[in-house]
Amino acid sequence: MKPEFDFIVVGAGSAGSVLAERLSKDGRASVLLLEEGPKPNWLSAMPKGFGKLLSDPKFAHFFPVANDAASPRVGETWVRGKMFGGSSGINGMVWIRGAREDYDALAEAGNTGWNWEEMLRIFRSIEDHHLGADESRGEAGPVAITTNPNRTALADAFIAAGGQAGLAEKDDQNGPVQEGVGYAQWNIDARGRRVSAARAFLDPARGRSNLECVGGLRIDRVLFEDKKAVGVLASAGGETRTFKARRAVILCAGALGTPRLLQLSGIGDAARLAALGIDVVHHSPFVGERMREHIVLPVNFRLRRWRDSDNRDYGGPRLMANVLRYLLAGKGPMARGAAEAIAFVRASAGANRPDTQIMFNPYSLAAGNGPIRFEDAPGMHCYSYILRPDSEGHVRLTSAQPEAPLTIDPNYLHTDYDRRTAVAGTRAVRHIMTQPALNALVVGETDATAAAQSDDEILDLYARLGRCGYHAVGTAAMGTSETDVVDPQLQVRGVSGLFVADCSVFPRIPSGNTNAPAMAVGWRASEILLGQR
Repeated sequence: MKPEFDFIVVGAGSAGSVLAERLSKDGRASVLLLEEGPKPNWLSAMPKGFGKLLSDPKFAHFFPVANDAASPRVGETWVRGKMFGGSSGINGMVWIRGAREDYDALAEAGNTGWNWEEMLRIFRSIEDHHLGADESRGEAGPVAITTNPNRTALADAFIAAGGQAGLAEKDDQNGPVQEGVGYAQWNIDARGRRVSAARAFLDPARGRSNLECVGGLRIDRVLFEDKKAVGVLASAGGETRTFKARRAVILCAGALGTPRLLQLSGIGDAARLAALGIDVVHHSPFVGERMREHIVLPVNFRLRRWRDSDNRDYGGPRLMANVLRYLLAGKGPMARGAAEAIAFVRASAGANRPDTQIMFNPYSLAAGNGPIRFEDAPGMHCYSYILRPDSEGHVRLTSAQPEAPLTIDPNYLHTDYDRRTAVAGTRAVRHIMTQPALNALVVGETDATAAAQSDDEILDLYARLGRCGYHAVGTAAMGTSETDVVDPQLQVRGVSGLFVADCSVFPRIPSGNTNAPAMAVGWRASEILLGQR
């Protein structure tokens, strides 16, 4: 291995994989991509294989979360991908880019280059959309995008019910108007294979002489000389290794991993770092702070017929048959993403654009934060979440030792707006599910949640049954203030040669899922670092 590289990219997830490929594309810069996990296995290529990978410590990180002591909910665990491709190798593959207003708001706040026109250009460059190219879609990009081909009576009825509830039915979830209801879009190709960031970007680039991809290393801190980042310190099997960077170190470790590394490297709140015995390189009080995350509330509905429910398809002989069907033909339940239809709604009175996302699935899960269990009766479920929550949590170190756990406090539903909108979202789910289009298929909401009707009762459901959406952002947020962690060029303030490129840079969650925005951040970062458009 070379002793020094132009760029070191830390983390081979959705953003890091894109960034490493783009930086190495023209051959002029040498790039080292570092990842703690291995290459993905065959289960990652099978879309529903994530059900197994989510519990495998070889391919996933597990982060215990501290909930409010007054909450009746048992403490949850957040899972993140630990492999080349990162969380794009174990997520639900729902492809939502966010809304025009999200990116224009970034630019209006002074973050030049992050407006919708620029980001749409990047999204279109990434996409190979099965509907073909137009002014809002891309074609011939590295990431295949397909609309859910599993057209069923139940899903059709859900979409029709959304129409009866006043929503426009739409064919493209990422079209120019976000509000409406339709089949989900996934980064799954026509043969039913997951298109992770590793598959789309790294696999075609692995033969490049100027790109080295090294796995199995935990990155422990960034190395500085006179406040200039010059490399990283890594460890594996009790041994440490040093890697040097001539031009820049770019952290792409995600909204949990990036603030961890910044704080371990001496960038964060000076008082907290000093209390842990960490030498302060730069006082940056909002590292690990301002975290925003979705909280989702699954609501189960009993179905009249077994043929409309997938509850029996993921266990026993039926699971074995479905895996075989997938391996032979790339079809069936194992070829589908995590949500099969999606509605974007204005749930709150007075909302001027969608404030809630509703996800439909043709199966129902038993309550609890333990292993995934499907109900023993035919069922389906929907869950909703606030698209742009106001409540802010944090990610902080507990020790100067890199292996020590983090303190993660999501601080869900802390604001009046979030509580009102969460309640309104659950009511929006119920409004759709009680429309005439579903009457012949749905018995009704199950007993676990049906009795909760008042605002306080619904909020109690969130406290007991709610769980994270795996869409955390904000822990190294960009902005124009000297206290913002990174500037609009993604450079970490107070030092040189250190950049961040992942969802931690978004001050607010783009309206929807975060895999597509993470890939776009990686692409945008490459343009910044290479001095391109």
